[in-house]
Amino acid sequence: MAEQTVRIDGRRLRLSNLDKVLYPETGTTKGEVIDYYSRIAPRLLPHVRGRPVTRKRWPDGVGTATEPGEPFFAKALEPGAPAWMPRHPIDHSSGAKDYPLVENVPALVYLAQVASLELHVPQWRFDAAGTRLNPDRIVLDLDPGPGVGLAECAEVARWARAILVDIGLAPSPVTSGSKGIHLYAHLDGRQTSDAVSAVAKELARAIEADHSDLVVSQMSKAARPGKVFIDWSQNNGSKTTIAPYSLRGRAEPTVAAPRTWEELDDPGLRHLLFHEVLERTGDPLAAIDPVDGPLRAYIAKRTAGRTPEPVPDAPHAEAAGDGLPRFVIQEHHASRLHWDLRLERDGVLVSWAVPKGVPPTTGKNSLAVMTEDHPMQYLDFAGEIPRGQYGAGTMTVWDTGTYELEKWRDDEVIATLTGRPDGPLGRVRLALIRTEGSGEKSQWLLHRMKTDAEGRPQGEGPAVVPRADPAPPAPTAAADLRPMLATSSTPGLARAAAERWGREWVEMKWDGIRGIGMWDGQRLRLRSRNGNEMTATYPELTSVDLGLGAAPAVIDGEIVALDAQGRPSFPLLQRRMNLAQAREIAHEAARTPVHLYLFDVLEAEGRVVTGLTLVERREILERLAADAAAVVVVPPVFDDVEAALAASGRFGLEGIVVKDPGAPYRRGERSDRWLKVKHSRTQEVVIGGIRPGKGNRAGTIGSLLVGVPTADGLQYAGRVGSGFGEQTLARLSALLEPLRTDADPFVGVPAADARDALWVRPDLVGEVEFAEFTPGGILRQARWRGLRPDKDPADVVRED
Repeated sequence: MAEQTVRIDGRRLRLSNLDKVLYPETGTTKGEVIDYYSRIAPRLLPHVRGRPVTRKRWPDGVGTATEPGEPFFAKALEPGAPAWMPRHPIDHSSGAKDYPLVENVPALVYLAQVASLELHVPQWRFDAAGTRLNPDRIVLDLDPGPGVGLAECAEVARWARAILVDIGLAPSPVTSGSKGIHLYAHLDGRQTSDAVSAVAKELARAIEADHSDLVVSQMSKAARPGKVFIDWSQNNGSKTTIAPYSLRGRAEPTVAAPRTWEELDDPGLRHLLFHEVLERTGDPLAAIDPVDGPLRAYIAKRTAGRTPEPVPDAPHAEAAGDGLPRFVIQEHHASRLHWDLRLERDGVLVSWAVPKGVPPTTGKNSLAVMTEDHPMQYLDFAGEIPRGQYGAGTMTVWDTGTYELEKWRDDEVIATLTGRPDGPLGRVRLALIRTEGSGEKSQWLLHRMKTDAEGRPQGEGPAVVPRADPAPPAPTAAADLRPMLATSSTPGLARAAAERWGREWVEMKWDGIRGIGMWDGQRLRLRSRNGNEMTATYPELTSVDLGLGAAPAVIDGEIVALDAQGRPSFPLLQRRMNLAQAREIAHEAARTPVHLYLFDVLEAEGRVVTGLTLVERREILERLAADAAAVVVVPPVFDDVEAALAASGRFGLEGIVVKDPGAPYRRGERSDRWLKVKHSRTQEVVIGGIRPGKGNRAGTIGSLLVGVPTADGLQYAGRVGSGFGEQTLARLSALLEPLRTDADPFVGVPAADARDALWVRPDLVGEVEFAEFTPGGILRQARWRGLRPDKDPADVVRED
């Protein structure tokens, strides 16, 4: 493909040879590499921002497994690099070298263009003045020697996690994309690189001392066969580690991929390819760089749940959307009336407060004061910011649309804005010129240009005047949105209560998350049980007309995701929870849609109805939802506790809620007039091994290795290490000791679990309580319930 010049976020870049294959074994081209780095940027950039980048380049491609290509390390930025590319010198014995700083998408695209497949960074950053700071993270590189692999690295990672947690650090794992696992933990920046390196070395030695059969901390390669080497030296200030989300120059395009601890428990754990990483949502490593990102100031000024504004969990920008960048102008009746101009840029809304709004003529400029960057979800925000919160007052959308950018410099922005067809702005070419200061609170002039972008005279616009009634309908106070809660109960107690109430009223307990909905006649806003804003997280419920009528209402329900059998699935719903970036939300909403199951109403038909009986509120709810969209469900009420409980168990539901039909709705109270009866998931298992105990369990059983019979044999289902009393442990030891054998009875037991196992003949059956099966068939959060002497191993089947 011929060379082409493109503009990315206002930066000009020359791209060439996009069809060139850089990974021959998969056919992956330079164009696909550039696409990956562009799309992964919101997750990658927070982990490299401010850190000098050393690159590993493969101009001729990575080659194949049998004939690998020759890379070279690049420290200094190439002479032909764009002038706008940030850089900072670092002294070397041969002189200072200008290292690139990767701060935005254009910088990533440039590095991909020159085949910088691997990005390596230190654990420290430069500050805005170019001063080298102390490290803000510690890293342990778990490198498997010959004869061991990821499973053993995962086991060592769990040992390291326990020690790090004990000293107040919360580590997160990254499968390196090469051989092993990296563990990162956030630091407060008070220790030098030498001090952090010394701590890491002592951690490695401590783990080696406890597990010398599997762990080595010495640099000697001769000591590594059959062991996991804990490389602590990458905390040295002069060393680097592969950046999270960087591609690797392997035969296939694997990635240094942040993972969850649950994933490390999967016996099928493996390195991820770049397309698999793009399909994932969220950043498991976000907590490692918690204060980094352009939205840091925005989040610091706001508390989720106390303001209706969107408050992201992390200060990271979003990926750029398709098409022209967007803008919004909001009329803000705060302590002083002003208009907020926000332009989409690098995944955030760069913002200015304009006291007099967009100037209607070319002869008079408006003062504009730069404020903190805002999240992209602010594009359509309107509402009442409560008194006592930052920016308190009423905000409405004055106009919104897209803009065409001509120039974006630190001191000047020129763009043509196109508002809504019926909006007050029209199409206008504007300039923002900085006159004093820099960053937040810097002063600018907002100028209406005399000509449009084609040089034609530009007409005047209407004078900007405040709206006569800027206030939207007053939202229900946050204190009034606390839901009524149920009390835990048993089937017998729930039946007795229903008899006292004179009528059995039973609803299914849906395995989702509670949602309080505020309906304004056109759109729904959602808050969680603890008051956190969830509106942006579930656009299929909040960005469309749900058909709940023209009058405002406040409703109570459960947000659920359904599995292939139509049953609510909390593991599926977890894919949707805690997402903050609009692109990730949209992607996951298409893959994992949700429904809103309604079971109560607090306000409707122009009145507060919490004082009415449940029977009366139910009638109002059914009228309210009579013509609702398909995503809104009002589940049936049952009149038989026993039958409903049996049905919920038969269909794999979480349980039931037995309610007093004459009870009012008590906001924020846990009431014994709502009784929840839950099923606990249980599974019969066959015992096939023991892991010896350590610490206070030394000399007895540490955990049991269990399995479930299949056509292929006894399929390994994980470890059970909790739920045992001293008498239970003593009895199990007495029963299992005579069954000891040298033969592993399982299919699929990972090497890390088998390493110190004592095998037993699979003759005994037990029962465990657990949360769920992982995709690999491992029991999560398994807890021992007891032996089942009435069962033979052949009777055990997986309970799905």
